[in-house]
Amino acid sequence: MLINRYIDHTLLKPDANIEQIEKLCHEAREYDFFSVCLNSYYVKKAVAILQGSNTKVCTVVGFPLGASTMETKRFEAMKSVAEGAREIDMVLNISAVKSLEWQYVLDDMSSLAQVCHQQGAILKVILETCLLTEDEKKKVCELAVKAQVDFVKTSTGFSTAGATIADVKLMRSIVGKDIGVKASGGIRDAATAQTMIEAGASRLGTSASIEIVKGISSNASY
Repeated sequence: MLINRYIDHTLLKPDANIEQIEKLCHEAREYDFFSVCLNSYYVKKAVAILQGSNTKVCTVVGFPLGASTMETKRFEAMKSVAEGAREIDMVLNISAVKSLEWQYVLDDMSSLAQVCHQQGAILKVILETCLLTEDEKKKVCELAVKAQVDFVKTSTGFSTAGATIADVKLMRSIVGKDIGVKASGGIRDAATAQTMIEAGASRLGTSASIEIVKGISSNASY
């Protein structure tokens, strides 16, 4: 698969404007990125621009802290999918993890996975790995498998650090080959992108998508 089809072309900055979002979508269409990842306010606009292309619309839920209620996350997801989003990136309830409320963590993920799957969308769960211990990362990945999510994702890009090779390898080792691993946060060049894929990432979240594609020869595949 060509590198462009690994990429979720991302713009989640709070000060992004409509012109920047339109540019993001046109770039994604031109370079045939797998998706655009943007805040839900822009889902309708992105769907309209990307109609007829291979690029999907992805949005975020419970972003960036993950601390909103299960019911709030469900509503966010349902509305976004109804407006045309086909991928939902949900932030893990980190507070619940730190409080050892494992049943809530499981229910939060499985509830949203059910909502997404019923409407033909997929669910990625953002762990925010920089805030978790090794044991917490392992436990969350195990619960993600049980919840039947489609991907686990390293980071929001809004916390203290982004994706690491070690975390991608760890997540892949726990979820196995049937669940995706999305590396996100700090992926800004072709070399880093290649290394993340080699470590087990099946999707990359980045705002440096064009730089990455241009940094890899057009006939390279992974």
